Amino acid sequence: MEEIIKTAIANKQKLIIDYKNEGSRIVEPHCYGKSKTDKEMLSGYQLTGASESNMHEGWKQFLLANITSLEITSQNFSEPRPGYNPNDSNMIQIFARI
Repeated sequence: MEEIIKTAIANKQKLIIDYKNEGSRIVEPHCYGKSKTDKEMLSGYQLTGASESNMHEGWKQFLLANITSLEITSQNFSEPRPGYNPNDSNMIQIFARI
């Protein structure tokens, strides 16, 4: 899973994520690292799909432990979304970022 995320970030490719078995989401991955609670996480911009909070589009953080399936797509995105912070303060260590 980690290598798929790193590849998607490096190539700016969208991901299809199933999170907490809630359903699929399409996400532009921006940053992958370790949270302040020492858990691996992905920060990305969700374009569509399932959402526990009913916010189907916007910035989201996903704990890798809660991702039940992950698929890299052939669709690319060109630039980081507005509001992207490459030095995400929610992460104590960053493994990959745009």
